[in-house]
Amino acid sequence: MKKILVTGGAGYIGSHTVVDLIEAGYEVVVADNFHNSRPAALEGVRAITGKTVRHYDVDLADRDATLAMFAEHDFAGAIHFAAYKLVGESVDKPLEYYRNNLNSLLNVIEGLQLQGNSNLVFSSSCSVYGNADELPVTEDTPRKTAESPYAMTKQLGEDIISDYCKTRPDFKAILLRYFNPAGAHESGLIGEDPSNPPSNLVPVITGVAAGNLAFDKMTVFGTDYPTRDGSNVRDYIHVQDLARAHTLALEYVMGEKMKSNIDLFNLGIGDGLTVLEVIEAFEKVNGVKLNYELGARRAGDVVAVYADRTKATEVLGWEPQRGVDEIMRTAWAWETKANKAG
Repeated sequence: MKKILVTGGAGYIGSHTVVDLIEAGYEVVVADNFHNSRPAALEGVRAITGKTVRHYDVDLADRDATLAMFAEHDFAGAIHFAAYKLVGESVDKPLEYYRNNLNSLLNVIEGLQLQGNSNLVFSSSCSVYGNADELPVTEDTPRKTAESPYAMTKQLGEDIISDYCKTRPDFKAILLRYFNPAGAHESGLIGEDPSNPPSNLVPVITGVAAGNLAFDKMTVFGTDYPTRDGSNVRDYIHVQDLARAHTLALEYVMGEKMKSNIDLFNLGIGDGLTVLEVIEAFEKVNGVKLNYELGARRAGDVVAVYADRTKATEVLGWEPQRGVDEIMRTAWAWETKANKAG
């Protein structure tokens, strides 16, 4: 049984990917210091899979601690999620984002190198495209100026991996540029449950509707964008579909079919929804009215971005199975679940 390291494995996307990996027959080790996640996620993984994963409470930006963890294992590959990810916070705290996100990546690469491993899947983001000139974006779409320090850390992370792969032909990496993950596991046992206040659209919608946030009204940031209704356009992908894509990418990078030692894929449904359309979908699917107001634009937000996923389908065999209705149904079921961590 191949052993896989998942950094940030107690986080939202990480925990769903851990489930998918276990169900695909892998042994998983998680590194997560719970900066923006909770131990309850790993309990949820155990409840779903019947497996207790080995967990390291390690700050991956700490080189010595990270390399000590690697010394205890022989990993067949690693999926690197661990990073600070709040766009607005990154604008206010750029140095913290650069220090954490880049140092943790460097240390994970070094750890893989020291044990002779050569397989990495990197959690990148559609934010690397900035305000793209054409939509939908493809893997060949030029990256534009990053709109936030968070987005810049993803651009720089991709560049670090690319530069390293040029010097090490035996090191293989996949960059996954995914769009807006949302929803929760169909079991209702894991979902988006950050320890910090949520900033992503769907958990803000469900949190406001359930009365679980410090504020009882949601703000739609920007109503004068050049879109259908003036609000931002994003590509929303169900988190279980996204998790499956990571497993497929891992199998691809560990296999023999890659034509070069680095590749990248867009992961999205391939269509865009505005913020106001997402709110409408939530209200329709769950029969709940949302209390919201219209506000000014927010620093760091791009106007619109959504994916062309043709390459991921053709190369990885990845097909999203769930749409916006399933996203909203599972997100609401998770938000209103009685035993959700508070």
